[in-house]
Amino acid sequence: MITIDKDTDKNTEILGTAISYLEDRGFENIKADTDGFESPKSYIRRGSEVSITPDIVAERDGEKHIFELSLKSKKPRLLKSKWLFLDTLSGMKNFKFKIFTTRGHYKFTDETLNSINLNKTPVKI
Repeated sequence: MITIDKDTDKNTEILGTAISYLEDRGFENIKADTDGFESPKSYIRRGSEVSITPDIVAERDGEKHIFELSLKSKKPRLLKSKWLFLDTLSGMKNFKFKIFTTRGHYKFTDETLNSINLNKTPVKI
């Protein structure tokens, strides 16, 4: 399963902040991989045991949105693969795909997005 350094207390706190941010902006049916929320759907790669789970999935005005947290990682290659997959998936299914980042992670996020030619502006929370 592709989970990239998401199990620390700090990352759980940032995930909670992101969920509050979405609730304040009218998002509903929020699914997140944390306590108190239903886990989002995982996508499993055929022929291997690798599964990809978005950090947050929510709906607003009938549109489904996929949100990823961008935090410094020791495995940026896996993070890039995950983002490219989620971007492709969102394009195929007419979902919106956005990336959240916080103070101290802006430069890492920008460099990662530029290295994979993903034209996204991260949402700063």
